Amino acid sequence: MTRWAAWRGQRRHHREFRISAPRWPDPVSLTGLVEQLPAPSAKDTPDTRPALDEKDLADAATNLWRAQRRLTRLGEEDSREAKRVGRYLQATRRALDEAGLMIQDHDGTEFYPEQSLEVMALQQDPALRHDTVLETVRPSVYLAGRRIQMGQVIVGRPDSTMEVTGA
Repeated sequence: MTRWAAWRGQRRHHREFRISAPRWPDPVSLTGLVEQLPAPSAKDTPDTRPALDEKDLADAATNLWRAQRRLTRLGEEDSREAKRVGRYLQATRRALDEAGLMIQDHDGTEFYPEQSLEVMALQQDPALRHDTVLETVRPSVYLAGRRIQMGQVIVGRPDSTMEVTGA
C-alpha cells in the first residue's frame, strides 16, 4: 500500500482515532540480534522432562483398579453415566497397557507360598480344595515387566481337618 493510500485511509477518521504508521525496526538489525542469541542447551529442550516416579505410577494404577472394581460392583444399576465412566476407565487402562504398565488382579487364582505377594490375612474355607486368593486388597503393578508394586491379598485355605484324597 502506498504512503498516500495509507494517509487517505486515516483521513477518513476523526483525529482522535487516527493511528500512526507502525515503526518497524530494520530487518538487518533483527537478524543480527537473532544471530547473537545463544544456542538452546540440551537442558532447555522439551524432551528432558522429569522421569515419572514409579511410586506415583503404582498409586495411579491402583486407584484406576479400585475405580474399575467399584464400578463393576455397581454395574447392576445399568445407568448411562456408569457406562460412560466405565468406558473412560477402560480407555485409560488400555493406554497404560500400551505404555507398558500392567495391573494384575489376583482374585480367584491359586496361591502358592513362593509367589511374590503380600498375604494380609488367611481365612479357613471348607469349600476350597487348595489355597486360593479370595480377595485382592492391592494389585501387583508391573512397568515394562518389572514389578513396581507388590500385590496384597487375602488367601483362603481349605479346612485343615479335611483330608485331601487323590481321586
